[in-house]
Amino acid sequence: MASIQSKQLLEQLNWRYATKQFDPTRKISAQDWATIEDALRLSPSSGGLQPWKFIVITDPATRAKLKPASYGQAQISDASHLVVLAAKSNFDEADVDAHVQHIAEVRGVSVEALAPLRNMLVGGIVKSQDAAGRAAWARNQVYIALGNLLTSAALLGIDACPMEGFDRNQYDEILGLKAQGLAAAVIATVGYRSADDKYAHAPKVRFPTERIFAQI
Repeated sequence: MASIQSKQLLEQLNWRYATKQFDPTRKISAQDWATIEDALRLSPSSGGLQPWKFIVITDPATRAKLKPASYGQAQISDASHLVVLAAKSNFDEADVDAHVQHIAEVRGVSVEALAPLRNMLVGGIVKSQDAAGRAAWARNQVYIALGNLLTSAALLGIDACPMEGFDRNQYDEILGLKAQGLAAAVIATVGYRSADDKYAHAPKVRFPTERIFAQI
């Protein structure tokens, strides 16, 4: 399988930035959005457990409700798509069992043969942590998916902005997440930058390699 060239990868990562001003007239094509959803679905997670759900919001009325809960930030209404990355709020043994059952179906093996994997996941993630610890673990997994979303969008030439500036409790209430055993962890607006966004051509500010890497 052909791989992307190093130059292409770095060009796109240098091109991307946390877009503050989106062009509300430009929408992501259905084909590109399907690709982004597939990329999100393929995100890695601890034990492959995927303790998340991605709520994609394009409905203007719902976004209008969410905008005040996002401190009035324009990206909420102007971006092509709004994604709420939610984490399972009480991950337990039943979630592990569902995952193990799915592995058995996809890979054509018995559930019994996966007992060692189940025991490792239950012992290492469910029983080793209290509810607060499991919730924090699930949120951490969501951030892995967020990183995958940002990079995948950039490779497609699509802008995105990760956002923690929102009231999670209000999001949970407006979207009915608590009833689903979910809690909003982080959001991302996705679309195309406005020609007027002054940050689009600002130099990227990153620490030099020698400051952030160590070799042992």
